[in-house]
Amino acid sequence: MHKPTSQDPLHGITLKTIVTRLVEKYGWPELGNRIKIKCFINQPSITSSLKFLRKTAWARAEVESLYLQSKWD
Repeated sequence: MHKPTSQDPLHGITLKTIVTRLVEKYGWPELGNRIKIKCFINQPSITSSLKFLRKTAWARAEVESLYLQSKWD
């Protein structure tokens, strides 16, 4: 029997992985320019960003959208 596959392009990718990869690709300053949220601009850290993004749906959607639009090797 064939298992159905998820149509979600982010299926299996954690929020921590998304934020970490975006920081590695763009750096905090550029990430803060692209997505205007305080946790990316003022004393940014992965931990503070995850805490905010887990509570704030619109910000998480912005981060996920940027991740999907980014070119990855």
